[in-house]
Amino acid sequence: MTPMKTYQELVDENKSLRSQLDEAAETLYAIRTGQIDALVVEGNNGHELYTLKTADQTYRIFIETMNEGAVTLNENGLILYSNTMFARMVGQPLSSVLGVPFAGFIDPDSLADYQLLFSQGWNEERKVELNIINLYHQKIPCMLSVKSLDLDEGLSLSIILTDLTVQKETQQLLRINNEKLEATNSALRLSNQALNRSNDNLQEFAYVASHDLQEPLRKIQQFGDILNQQYGELLGRQGQDMLVRMQSAAARMSTLIRDLLNFSRLTTPGQHMSEQNLNELVGGVLALLDLSIQEKQASVEVGDLGCLPGDATQLTQLFQNLLTNALKFTRPDVKPQVRVSRQSIAQSELPPAFQLADPALSYCAIRVQDNGIGFQPSQAEQIFGTFLRLHGRSEYPGTGIGLAIVRKVVENHHGYVHADSQPGQGATFTIYLPE
Repeated sequence: MTPMKTYQELVDENKSLRSQLDEAAETLYAIRTGQIDALVVEGNNGHELYTLKTADQTYRIFIETMNEGAVTLNENGLILYSNTMFARMVGQPLSSVLGVPFAGFIDPDSLADYQLLFSQGWNEERKVELNIINLYHQKIPCMLSVKSLDLDEGLSLSIILTDLTVQKETQQLLRINNEKLEATNSALRLSNQALNRSNDNLQEFAYVASHDLQEPLRKIQQFGDILNQQYGELLGRQGQDMLVRMQSAAARMSTLIRDLLNFSRLTTPGQHMSEQNLNELVGGVLALLDLSIQEKQASVEVGDLGCLPGDATQLTQLFQNLLTNALKFTRPDVKPQVRVSRQSIAQSELPPAFQLADPALSYCAIRVQDNGIGFQPSQAEQIFGTFLRLHGRSEYPGTGIGLAIVRKVVENHHGYVHADSQPGQGATFTIYLPE
């Protein structure tokens, strides 16, 4: 039975173990930092010498498996060592690159850069981008990183070569794409300039045309009034009827020109976009329609519409056309009832037909509801067409351009308009606008 050790013996043994552990740690650190390359170990057969060939083998495996080329040069620029990757880069067997001048693999156009790199690399770490050439005289763009090494064979120059072919091809592709993009942008700028000139010319033409066309129409109406006042009795019933038809046609033509001018001004988004108080805008529209509201004995209910970013003139046109239609297309012997309301909705609640590449975070739905004559659901889309009329002029006056203006105003405000109706059950126009 092993005798139990005393406390002092245990303390001494612990000190000895600690000393051995510290010595082992120092040895491992010296091996890792390259301070020693061999160990003398005392064994049963006396002292034995162990060289650190394992570390050298690991280093060589690392160099051979790396994706960069690696060479070591002597002071004359001859290749003392090369890994397989460099031999593969220049398209030659490994045995053919050892002992030859490294400068022989440099592109003649890059030779001056290499010579400067070779002369300076002995004193400081340097990097340079140049071309090497392979067996087939093809140029390979590379980044060369050099560093001097103090080896057993003497002072040597280590060069790591990183192939930049893929990077250069990517840069070239990006450059080509950027040039194409710039050409496209240039063409787009020219197209936008041409479009702006066209819009300016169109608006100028619409203004001039409306002014020039309105003037003769006013003359027709004025001379018609004079003719009716001074010579009405001489014209007889048939002549007076023709005169009334002429003045009515002139009045319709004047209204049509005015509506066309209003529509032409909506070819571009509003130029004065700012926060608008919709309650004030609708209040102003109702003041203009007050006479029609009284004649029809209509009831108009307006909820809290709040504020919204937009163009005041265009939004006024929108509400004026919608409310005018609600007061126009009424059922006989039924007092018109019109309701205007607003509801905040999430982006997910927008109609499937309303698709935008860059939607806003929140929207509102403004509804104008009436109890008028309504229309067929199949006509809900076509009523927004220009000059489209569902009823004869003798039944309901108008030019058929009012709802086209509504849609254009909504589009200029990045919104969407939808109509719901049934014959004899009124209509609901819903305007979706970003908040």
